[in-house]
Amino acid sequence: MKRTEKEAFVADFQERLKENPTFYLTDFSGLNVQAMTRLRRRLKATGAEYIVVKNRLALRALEVLDFEVPGLAEHLNGPTGLVMGKGEGVDAAKVLSEFAKENADRPVFKVGVIEQKVVVAAQFNRLAKLPPRAQLLAELAGAFEAPMAALAGVLAAKLQETVGLVEALREQKAAGEAESAAR
Repeated sequence: MKRTEKEAFVADFQERLKENPTFYLTDFSGLNVQAMTRLRRRLKATGAEYIVVKNRLALRALEVLDFEVPGLAEHLNGPTGLVMGKGEGVDAAKVLSEFAKENADRPVFKVGVIEQKVVVAAQFNRLAKLPPRAQLLAELAGAFEAPMAALAGVLAAKLQETVGLVEALREQKAAGEAESAAR
């Protein structure tokens, strides 16, 4: 790459990092062009992208942004592909994990960064297994709704019990008045 191309790449990479501070570094060795194309298509469907980066240029872009993540530089070696996703990056993690299972564990996950915190392989695997956001929100809503529904049921039962007691009292009074009138 010429110097101007490198500067343009660093500037573009910095802009992408500002927009999406969540990314994963992978080793893409062992994947052919067709597999890389399939991976890029799957990631694009989730709003993520797969970029092959030069390690030195990625480090330079991170340094300029003051993007200090301990231990990240040691993972920027060898063939490096970068997955950048919109939002939390859970969808991108799922796609990357599923694709690796289908392709002899390729690409290999190196490290991830979420909100300037390092994500290691074990955390990445847990992240990839999370249910979709909509399902998590539904489960949370259900957890909040269940105690309120139980309280509403208890209050309705007490109200029904009170109505039954008032009705029994009314019938008892009516029977007492009828008995008094009969005397």
